[in-house]
Amino acid sequence: MLELYKRIWIVSGRSQILLIVLSIVIAILAAVPLKLQKEIVNGLTGSMQQRTLLLLGAGYLGVLLLRNGLKFVLQYKSSLLSEGVIRRIRNRIYDEKAKDTERGTVVEMIASEAEEVGRFSGTAMAAPLMQLGTLVSVIGYIATAQPMLGAIMVAIVVPQAAIAVAVQQRINDRVAHRVKALRRATHRIAAEDIESAGEAVRGDFDEIYEARRRVFLFKASSKLAMNVLTALGTAGILVLGGVLVIDGRTDVGTVVAALSGLTRIAEPWRELIAFYRDLSVVRIKFELLLAAQSQPAQMP
Repeated sequence: MLELYKRIWIVSGRSQILLIVLSIVIAILAAVPLKLQKEIVNGLTGSMQQRTLLLLGAGYLGVLLLRNGLKFVLQYKSSLLSEGVIRRIRNRIYDEKAKDTERGTVVEMIASEAEEVGRFSGTAMAAPLMQLGTLVSVIGYIATAQPMLGAIMVAIVVPQAAIAVAVQQRINDRVAHRVKALRRATHRIAAEDIESAGEAVRGDFDEIYEARRRVFLFKASSKLAMNVLTALGTAGILVLGGVLVIDGRTDVGTVVAALSGLTRIAEPWRELIAFYRDLSVVRIKFELLLAAQSQPAQMP
């Protein structure tokens, strides 16, 4: 993984700096709407004036618009960076391998593996930084306002992280197996008579199907477990928050902000898990590309 990130920084380090700065700003802004929401809810139960409500509402909307605008810029810049790296990888594969390597392998490397490795480069640093920063920003704000509600959010995130790590290794094994089977199939189709290669190619297709089936099963199972944990967290915040309000140890606005925060961390948490999975898959394909570059050339 360190080698993957080293290569990404070498080819795109200057562009990554802008993406990192945007990610940090977006993460910091994640908690601001929760504070404004808390002030609005508490003010409605008190003696808030209409002018104050309008100002808080305008601030709430302004922060959301600013954050979404920055996310648009980040996504656009990341996509451009990814596409530039994809082009660079494809040019290098074509220049070094096109004339003296198995055609099917070259086609698969250029069409699929270069695409996934290059696309990852645009999000390799900015995406996890933004998602982790958002989690820290939101959970930190809730924990500051009411530590017990913040503890519930932490109790949801930690088991979800453990599930993601445990499941991903199984997925990695299946992905590596699928990539090798797809390379074999594309080479046989390109280099052999289609009829004579039929049974072998169908066998490769069966292996690809089985690998994908297991990946789907692992992903669906982990998603189910995480959804259950999120549901338990929502119920916990409602019940514990209600008890704290009744006892006078917190206010309604904090409980509403905690519920909103739990919803708000769901997206960055899903994105972070997806990033971890992409990183694991891309690392495997990156290692396969490096292995292909280091292997002696083979005439088709």
